[in-house]
Amino acid sequence: MSKIWKYIKKPKLILIYLFSKNCFWFLPDKIYLKMLYKLKMGKRLNLNNPQTFNEKLQWLKLYDRKSEYTKMVDKYEVKKYVSQIIGEDYVIPTIGIYDKFEDINFKKLPEQFVIKCTHDSGGNVICKDKEKLCYGFAKKKIKKHLKRNYYAVSREWPYKNVRPRIIIEKYMATKEQPELIDYKFFCFGGKVKIILACSERSKKLKETWFDTDWNYINLKEGSCETDKSIKKPTNLKSMIELSEKLSKRIAFVRIDFYEIDERIYFSEITFFPKSGYEQFEPKEYNNILGNMIELPYTQKNNE
Repeated sequence: MSKIWKYIKKPKLILIYLFSKNCFWFLPDKIYLKMLYKLKMGKRLNLNNPQTFNEKLQWLKLYDRKSEYTKMVDKYEVKKYVSQIIGEDYVIPTIGIYDKFEDINFKKLPEQFVIKCTHDSGGNVICKDKEKLCYGFAKKKIKKHLKRNYYAVSREWPYKNVRPRIIIEKYMATKEQPELIDYKFFCFGGKVKIILACSERSKKLKETWFDTDWNYINLKEGSCETDKSIKKPTNLKSMIELSEKLSKRIAFVRIDFYEIDERIYFSEITFFPKSGYEQFEPKEYNNILGNMIELPYTQKNNE
């Protein structure tokens, strides 16, 4: 009842929910983004003269569309892309690629693995012990995400033409590192300017921001806690260099890595963190990071 009452008191939450369920699939991208931005951010989306980080990400969704971006967000194809640029030693091994869940032969899989969809975000199934895996749960979750049209919901153009498939990867956590830290490098025009370290995902996610010299930045996104004690990764300099190689000639992109047993492993490429609805605290970081994005050209359409 409390959840229902929450929606009754705030009707805009109902609209946001309907957007998340792809109820407005028929709207053109520009109108769709303007409506959703107003609902989520409480202000008009300025596409004529975008200034903030969030506004510029929405602009990039509409006007920065290159064919290679599709490969870069495809969780299977991106491995070939990364291998060509920085080498296959940085790529997490693929166990299998499948069109449907029924194609997976679990008997041939190792005791530990990770299942995810190639075209989606947030649908991972992590198996630490095959004997304890709930196959029914895994099947239901993967099938649900396999049907999800991530582009239609987010209007993140790079995902529009990604072929929905299932990929199974090697489980990379170790006894020494049971909790992997995601090191997310925010690249502006091919240069890393700020780093986000995500830790303790299995408990309560912590997001901690650092500069390129690993000095803590007093910045939060939403309600996530921070962890100032996260140590500087051994390969920080190399990860920055690799991120810059992968982000050349791109106005903005985020490159993610893990460091496992002092080795670097590529995680993923993201063009629109939080889909361009970041809730920064202090709020001025929306402008600070926005100033770092140099848009590739000027769009003169009247908004």
